[in-house]
Amino acid sequence: MRPGSEAELAEMVRDATGGLRVRGGGTRPVGSGAGEVLDTTGLSGIHLYEPGALTVVAGAGTPLSEIERRLDAEGQRLAFEPMDHRGLLGTSGDSTIGGVVAANVSGPRRIQAGACRDFLLGVRFVDGQGTVIKNGGRVMKNVTGYDLVKLMAGSRGTLGVLSEVSLKVLPKPEAAATILFDGLDDAQAVRAMARGLGSPFDVTGAAHLPEGPEGHPVTLLRVEGFSGSVDYRADTMAKLFGALPVRVERDPVRVAQLWTDIRDVTSMKGANGDVWRISCKPSDAPALVEALDPTSHIFDWGGGLIWALMPEGTDARTRLGMIDGHATRVRGAGTTPVFPPESAPVAALTRAIRQRFDPRGILNPGSFH
Repeated sequence: MRPGSEAELAEMVRDATGGLRVRGGGTRPVGSGAGEVLDTTGLSGIHLYEPGALTVVAGAGTPLSEIERRLDAEGQRLAFEPMDHRGLLGTSGDSTIGGVVAANVSGPRRIQAGACRDFLLGVRFVDGQGTVIKNGGRVMKNVTGYDLVKLMAGSRGTLGVLSEVSLKVLPKPEAAATILFDGLDDAQAVRAMARGLGSPFDVTGAAHLPEGPEGHPVTLLRVEGFSGSVDYRADTMAKLFGALPVRVERDPVRVAQLWTDIRDVTSMKGANGDVWRISCKPSDAPALVEALDPTSHIFDWGGGLIWALMPEGTDARTRLGMIDGHATRVRGAGTTPVFPPESAPVAALTRAIRQRFDPRGILNPGSFH
């Protein structure tokens, strides 16, 4: 099924007699539900773009690349830096803006700017009964009692099928630079990243690659903004670290590629094994990696996000021990659940919300298992 309008979408959902597997570009089928495919790519097009108001409104099936090209022409961007999963997952096609919102896809800049949901102004969607619901944007009153804008981000199509999204955008910075530290181990890297993020220099990215582009460990801190400010902050911050081996990369092409590779976890593309995405306290990251004993790993968000490549079939959750961590299996087959089990209170709340928006349980059934 491929609706060409919101009205057609509502009719298809209303008339459905079984489960519907909601799909946009099909580039990130992590935790996809069962059922007949409901393709949203027919709900495409930029409906409104006001550069002066830093706002874009688009159909949920609009390719992300189309939106990024339009924003770039006006010197603007999506500040939450959405990850491209195609290389890591071996998928093809064009990511859609609805898929980005539904999975709350964000990148390295999240640690400073926020996630996709933090830039989501409004949504239109069809719930599991075929009712069109709108919230946010120009619609100021929320009669349901829920903050539907935030609720839809990360719901993966289980509460409703997005038809339109409104997003806040930001100007692209004039310049960017990356401060690089060579040869740090995991613990040293986390301390260096914490110091950079705790400085007054507005760091917009903090990552650590145990095997960097040149084959040795490299730790990275990114600053962005006006050229003069970037130069001052990068040079001043480099001096903060005393005897640590430090250098500054200012070439815009190289800086962009470094962070694209971190964003898209390029180092694990095509590598054998399962890929796990683990959120934790940055200070716990070194001990957590030691417990995981992965084939390879990288740190993002100052160590708050770990990408771990594990032997095929390994359940990373069984190795976390007493260390708090939220582990999602992003790539890999088998019976291990993709998402971690919810606590009883959270599970009860989740069931109640889904019952409210999809009482028939037809939207992406089983997607969070």
